[in-house]
This record gives sequence, C-alpha cells and structure tokens, in this order.
Amino acid sequence: MTSVALQHHSMLIGGRDVDTERHREIVDPSNGDTVATVAHGNAGHVDDAVAAARATFESGVWRHRTPQERAAVMRRIVAAANDAAEELVELELSANGATVRQATGFHIGYALAHFSYFADLAETYAWQRPAPITSFPALGQAVVHREPIGVVGAIAPWNFPLLLTLWKVGPALAAGNSVVVKPDEHTPLSILAFARIAEANGLPPGVLNVVTGDGPDAGARLAGHPDVGKIAFTGSTAVGREIMRLAAGTVKQVTLELGGKGPSIVLDDADLDLAVDGVLYGCFVYSGQICESGTRALVPALLHDEFVSRLVARATTITMGPTRDWDTDMGPVINGRQQSRILDHIRAAVAEGAVVALGGEALDQPGFWVTPTILTGVRNAMRIAREEVFGPVLVVIPYADEDEAAAIANDSEYGLAASIWSSDNTRALELAERIACGSVWINDAHQINCQVPFGGYKQSGLGRELGPDALDAYTETKTVHLDLSGGRPPKPYDILLSHADDGENP
Repeated sequence: MTSVALQHHSMLIGGRDVDTERHREIVDPSNGDTVATVAHGNAGHVDDAVAAARATFESGVWRHRTPQERAAVMRRIVAAANDAAEELVELELSANGATVRQATGFHIGYALAHFSYFADLAETYAWQRPAPITSFPALGQAVVHREPIGVVGAIAPWNFPLLLTLWKVGPALAAGNSVVVKPDEHTPLSILAFARIAEANGLPPGVLNVVTGDGPDAGARLAGHPDVGKIAFTGSTAVGREIMRLAAGTVKQVTLELGGKGPSIVLDDADLDLAVDGVLYGCFVYSGQICESGTRALVPALLHDEFVSRLVARATTITMGPTRDWDTDMGPVINGRQQSRILDHIRAAVAEGAVVALGGEALDQPGFWVTPTILTGVRNAMRIAREEVFGPVLVVIPYADEDEAAAIANDSEYGLAASIWSSDNTRALELAERIACGSVWINDAHQINCQVPFGGYKQSGLGRELGPDALDAYTETKTVHLDLSGGRPPKPYDILLSHADDGENP
C-alpha cells in the first residue's frame, strides 16, 4: 500500500466545498511527515453549517422520507464506501498512526458495518407506539411518537475518527436529522471522504456537513449553538465537562463518551496463558489509545511475580514497525505532545515508587513512538493508576482477595469498561455484578458490538451509544392524545372541576 499524495481538503458545508485562507497540516504520526492540508474552519463556518443543516431539516428533504427510504440510501452509501475502503484505510492510518491491520478491521471495517446496522435499525425501530390508557381517568387513546430532533452536532476524537463519528452520524441520519460534524483537527480526512461519498450516493446536500477546525473555536460554537438540538461527543472527560456547560445554555440533549481507567481483573483460577494475552491485548492494542483500554491489571498477590514474568516475556514479542506492514502489531502515538505526556506520566510514576518492568522509552526514530510499558510496584492511589494516560502503559496492582479486587476496580472516577479473567463462569459473572462499569467482558477485551449499548458510569460519560435503542438518543418523544369522551368531561372531570370551584387545588 502506498502513501497518499499530498493534497488539500476543503470543508463540506451545504453541499459545497468551502476553503479558507488558513490551512492546517495533517501529519503522519509514524514518521512526522505532512501528508495533507485541510481548511481551517472557525465559529463562522459552524454557523454556516448549522444554517445549512437547519434548512435541509425544515425542507423535509431527508426527514420526510420514510424510514425504509432512508435505510436504502444509507445502504447505498455503505456499498460505495466499501468500494473505496482501501482509500479510507489509507486516509485513516496516514493521519492517526493506526497499523494497516487495525485500520482495515477496526477503524474502517467496523465503521461501515455499524453504519449498516443503523440503516437496518431505521426499518425496525418503533416510530409510533400505541399507549392504551386503561387507568383513571380513562379519557381516550394515546400514541407515543419518536421524531427527529433537528440539527445534531457530532464532535469526534482522533483515535477512531470514522468509526466514532459514524456512531453519531448513523443513528442521527436514520432518525431523519441533519448533522454537523466537527472532527478532531488532527484526523478529519476519512470523515470528509465519507461525507462526499454519502452525497454522491443519495444523501441530499446539506444533510451531512463537515467543519474542520479547532475545539475551543469551532467545537465550542457547535456545542453552544442555539439551533443545534443535540450534541454527541467522544473525548476526554475534561472536554466533556465543557461540552455539558456549553450545551446547558440551551438545554440541548447531550451524549458523552469520555475517559476510562479500565481494570483487568485476573482471578486465581484463570488460564494464565489466555489472561496474559488478554491483558496485553486489552491495554496495548492501538498503542493504548482507546478509552476502554484495560490499563490496570489487578492480579492475586500470590500470582503477581509469575504473572508479571509472563507479561514481560509475551510483551517483548510485540512488533513495532511501519504502519503499512501487515506484520506490525503496534504503531506510534498520535503526536509529539502526547508522546511527551506519556513519558512524563512514566517518569512521575517512577518518582512515586513504581518500577519499570518493561519499556518506558521513546524510540529514537522519526515519528512519535513509545515502547510497550509495564509498571509494577503500583498502588491504586498513585497518579499513574488514577489518571488516563492514553498510551501503551500497563500498571500491575496486586490484591489479596476478590473483595479487595472489586474495591480497587471501583476506586476510580471512571467506569467505562472492565475485564475479568477466570475459568469459572459463575464466579466471574458474580464479580461482574459488583463492578461499576458500563461494560464488563469475561475472558475477553474490547468486545464492542453494535447490537448492545456502550457507554460509561460516573465520569466516563452520559448516555449510551449503539444497541437496539440507539435511535432514542437522536429523537424527541411526543405523546398524541385523542379524546374519546365526545367533547364533554366525564364524571371524574366533573368531580375535579367541582373542587376547583370550591377554591381547592385538585
């Protein structure tokens, strides 16, 4: 696979290519080379995009189509995007440093499969739900309608640019909304390409708009815009708090998928070969840059030394290399700033008493590389065990018994995901009930399936994405009540009105 030629990408607003005098360079994290430039949008461009989205929504060009018609267009988009999958993979890995294996399977393959799921959901979703009224004061018949919200704002992260954008765009479009996307400034290429594919395959211009710009300017304007009825955001907890604050000004709906500090709990009856591979996969896939990564390995004290020895031996077989090489297991981190931040976390952990059992270094080569790192001597009160590092750093924490394991796992401001490793399913299931996380995987990790909800407890987020109810978050609920009393209040109403005449408050 060859690298993309250096080219410039405009924004897509109201079906038009919109450029700016100021451009941003897109850098390949694997070598530091500039691979493309993009328009540098601002709050004014967000206003234009919201106006375009609002106009298409009010016109009904998309929302008035039947769910079956919307689903058909979405499936045409998926087919065309699959035909362009190699280009989308290249755009993805050239901007965010994923390996070709990860970009092909997770980043693009998953994204298109999930978008197809939302198309199917449009056809099976209960858009109208009869609600017979059988209790006092039985006045008639009600129907609960689910209707599109209007303009949806989607703010996406850099780690899975297309996948996590389509988690928002997919249900929003299936529900009949119009959308404005603000991708992360480092990784806008794949969603720009997807949006153009969508318009070329039946999505009306202006229904999906993409504004490339910075978070504090373009992102903040989108989150606080009075004509945006819903914001869906994936990113850090700190930024999620700011999104909530901005959205509160107009009391708009918010879905937040935020940070994590996932525990991987190894029980004393676990298959250690399976658990070692699973814990390493849970932490090091995509260089640890996944919100639900299992970055805290909780290990029985009696197994600690053996388990660490196995972890280190297995982790030394992880291949770091060119991202376009199918034999490469792990690529770089996103940029130099993040590389420095990860290394600072490791140095601070050592200063607090942690021991580097493996790695902890940057590679002396172009790009932004951090070696797989395993730290021992870690207590859960230490900063390295509490803050989200977002890099290939695994800490090992011993525990005495299951009660302590559960207590350590839950002693976190986060609650996104956890894994449990055990040969006893009953025991593992009972422990899973005690873990305060949105997802608990038993003898597996990163099992995110579009058919089940995903999201977090505590400061890991608000609401859920995916699953059969995914469209709930992109619709308004309206109850339509049909009076069947013949126009005259029945006897129960006569009683209420007589109390009101007496000056009482019924």
